[in-house]
Amino acid sequence: MANELALRKEHPTKNIRWAKSSETERSDFLLDIRNLRIEAPVYPSSVTLGTTVLVDDISITLQRGRVLGLIGESGAGKSTVGLASMGYCRGGVRITGGEVILNGRDIRKGGIRDMRRLRGREICYVAQSAAAAFNPALRLMDQVVESAILHGRAKRAEAEDRAVSLFRKLSLPDPENIGKRFPHQVSGGQLQRIMTAMALCSNPDLIVFDEPTTALDVTTQIDVLAAIRDAIRDADVAALYITHDLAIVAQVADEIMVLRHGKLVERGLTQQIIREPREQYTRALVSVHEIAHDEKEADVAPVLAVEGVTAAYGGGAIKVLRDVSIELQPGQTLAVVGESGSGKSTLGRVITGLLPPSDGIIRFEGRELPRRLAERSKEDLRQIQMIHQMADIALNPRQTVGMTIGRPLQFYFGIGGRERERRVAELLDKIELGTNFADRYPAELSGGQKQRVCIARALAAQPKVMICDEVTSALDPLVANGILKLLLQLQKEEAVAYLFITHDLATVKSIADTISVMYQGRVVRYGPNRKVLSPPFDPYTELLLSSVPRMEVGWLDQAIGTRRMESAGN
Repeated sequence: MANELALRKEHPTKNIRWAKSSETERSDFLLDIRNLRIEAPVYPSSVTLGTTVLVDDISITLQRGRVLGLIGESGAGKSTVGLASMGYCRGGVRITGGEVILNGRDIRKGGIRDMRRLRGREICYVAQSAAAAFNPALRLMDQVVESAILHGRAKRAEAEDRAVSLFRKLSLPDPENIGKRFPHQVSGGQLQRIMTAMALCSNPDLIVFDEPTTALDVTTQIDVLAAIRDAIRDADVAALYITHDLAIVAQVADEIMVLRHGKLVERGLTQQIIREPREQYTRALVSVHEIAHDEKEADVAPVLAVEGVTAAYGGGAIKVLRDVSIELQPGQTLAVVGESGSGKSTLGRVITGLLPPSDGIIRFEGRELPRRLAERSKEDLRQIQMIHQMADIALNPRQTVGMTIGRPLQFYFGIGGRERERRVAELLDKIELGTNFADRYPAELSGGQKQRVCIARALAAQPKVMICDEVTSALDPLVANGILKLLLQLQKEEAVAYLFITHDLATVKSIADTISVMYQGRVVRYGPNRKVLSPPFDPYTELLLSSVPRMEVGWLDQAIGTRRMESAGN
């Protein structure tokens, strides 16, 4: 009870009409979720046929100054639980059982007005995509201080002073002036740190971090991760850290809770979960191994060659590729790696004709391709296919799986009717889904299943080159491993060549025959897998390799310490 009174004194809530929890023996916990159950309606048609359970009997306790990691595969219920801790559910989803107790009060028993006073005041949320979370029309400072001012936590000047202090603590450049910029004027890693500052600015009790580093390259990720961890510690707040990456959560969490299919699998101290997991599913997460891949020798002419390509945006004002040359051999995989802004995805856009280069040549099977997509023949388009990073965006939500995969068959080969259905069934079997998926819509698929459908759609065109742009970055390790194994198997069967764009060095080691390391629009290291990943390294490649998180408690401190020593030496 004394702890609860102390919390009330530090964070008074006299204006919020919370219902007091019926139990008091656990009130020393800042967050106390008891027997949480969350359901969603099933909509196979315009009629609701029932409900499905998303979260089943989950209980969480969390004290001030502690971080609990929530891990599990896609659909495990991680984000659903994180949002429920704020008393929030996505459209159509409902909390149907249990209590969500914050600072000794069941927030489910408060009204909408009470919830609005709570969110942004006592509990804050840091989303996975900061770019989507910020208003592009407002300056950063206005958005960072808004919640603190709205909830009466600080006057404008005081809130701005605190924001600048947080910018400095989060190692943002020019902390006194970066708030004057608009969201598009900072990098992805900087925007993610600014979002963390926004969450901390109102002095909350609890912060929910929902995959805050998933979309970042390894060099940026390590900086953001260290900044988040230090900010949590210095502010003495509690945090839920949601991720599917055990190596990441091992660096920030005191405890880890493993979820699967909305149920608790295991909970324990971070060290115990990493080193001595008790449950089979947890052991599978911890022991995801690199995929065995035999590096192939090249002794034939390249199927794709990029020769001295330079490309720019903004009418040539912003150069993003500078004299880039690479070659892709038939049936092999060329991995293009580098940090955000290095030119990886831009290279893919140039190859497909979406961004015409200002200089240089792109050759396919020895012949020069037209620079612009509109100038290429249907056969040119068929031979080079793209698999995008976000399957959710790449699939039409109004088309069934069968329609999606069948479209290239009709467009490129004129195949229709029963023959198209037969070929769609063959492709579904090839990607290990089965013919019963043909009538499903994207909303009825998991993240990994959606990515398999995108692969099948590309395969339907029978291409010789497939450009894979970060196709596993948003997937949990088990599902990502399944996708990579599928791609390698299909490569053996179809002799297709992959241009694999990624920032994941572990993936590169597993699948690439050749590697191109890019930095600021240039190729800084290029060659066979074994040679590129063996010392001596150039400074940038060494930085990339040393920034890959390891599933070891304390790795982050070692990595940051090494960086500081190297900086001091230079």
